[in-house]
Amino acid sequence: MQDVMISLIDQFGYLAIAFLIAIENIFPPIPSEVILTFGGFLTTYSKINIVGVIISATIGSVVGAIVLYGLGRILNKERLEKIVASKVGKVLRIKKKDIEKADHWFDTKGSYTVFFCRFVPIVRSLISIPAGMSEMPFVKFLVLTTIGTAIWNTVLVILGSIMGSSWTKIVDFMDAYSKIGLIVLVIAFIVACIVFYKHRLGKKKDK
Repeated sequence: MQDVMISLIDQFGYLAIAFLIAIENIFPPIPSEVILTFGGFLTTYSKINIVGVIISATIGSVVGAIVLYGLGRILNKERLEKIVASKVGKVLRIKKKDIEKADHWFDTKGSYTVFFCRFVPIVRSLISIPAGMSEMPFVKFLVLTTIGTAIWNTVLVILGSIMGSSWTKIVDFMDAYSKIGLIVLVIAFIVACIVFYKHRLGKKKDK
């Protein structure tokens, strides 16, 4: 996969970068670190420049984010509430008010979440879905996403340019960062589930 991406970027430059980054946003397992740092390296010996790589990568990021935001709008709060009202909700012990609480939380904290999650592996892509589900204003989502992804892209492209032919060292570092981030997210999810179900069981006992 990495060799194919590098080959595409080497041949098609900005267009390949924008396309691959858009795909990376929709399918998070594809590593943006490879695309961005190699793109930065290319600026040291080819006709493409740092600004062009950053702009094309940011365009690709925003396009991919918009696709996932649209998916979130399709899987909106009303549809989730219908799912929760079915047998699925009973099995998971999730109620309509839980969805309402989550939606309210995103309404109040969503701006910070969308922006800062752009710097967290995997989540940086997937955060677009709950943003759509909570019906965050599209312009607001677009601005936060553009700024956040532009910063992320700029840092990695410049690092790739600075490292030159040693750009893969940045990829290795980011790979370790991604793994640590994933472990933290899994632990946080498990803890959240435990707290949620303990809270649910506590309420049942009180009754």
